[in-house]
Amino acid sequence: MSICTIAWVYGMVQGVGFRYNTQHEARRLGLSGYARNLDDGSVEVVACGEQAQVDALITWLKAGGPRSARVEKVLTEPHRPQKPLTSFDIRY
Repeated sequence: MSICTIAWVYGMVQGVGFRYNTQHEARRLGLSGYARNLDDGSVEVVACGEQAQVDALITWLKAGGPRSARVEKVLTEPHRPQKPLTSFDIRY
């Protein structure tokens, strides 16, 4: 069964390749969704796919993501996108 989770990642997560690394990890896990920078300095990540793969990405985010980043906290909640997400993209 496919699920979607939205996560907000706080810390030093912009300007350090965070979205690109998240995209690489999400695609490796076979997920669809996106990562985008928000005006408050956080990154929003939507991940859709099998529960175990979504959980693996959230665990990766909470563990700090790429080495260049400094993750302080990750908040998550279930998400229902307005339209189906077919790939994992970086949004601007």
